[in-house]
Amino acid sequence: MTEPTQKYSISMPRDIAEAARARSGPSGLSAYVAAAVARQIERDDLNELIAVAEAEHGPVTDEEIQARREQLRRAREQQDGTGPTGASAA
Repeated sequence: MTEPTQKYSISMPRDIAEAARARSGPSGLSAYVAAAVARQIERDDLNELIAVAEAEHGPVTDEEIQARREQLRRAREQQDGTGPTGASAA
């Protein structure tokens, strides 16, 4: 079940509004803008979570970030069957 909607009036630069309208497709501008706002809220929530974690545990180093990226890359390769332990690796 979807949340009830309400009509709002917002202002934005014309070029941004026209670009959004051109990309909105059959779902329409309202759905496009709602999805964009929802993504921004998720980002804001994630940034708050990161700030709390860093306040408690210290900042994440570039080396830690790179190690996690490499771990994700390997996991994706294994999932896709393209990694060293994947079915298509020979």
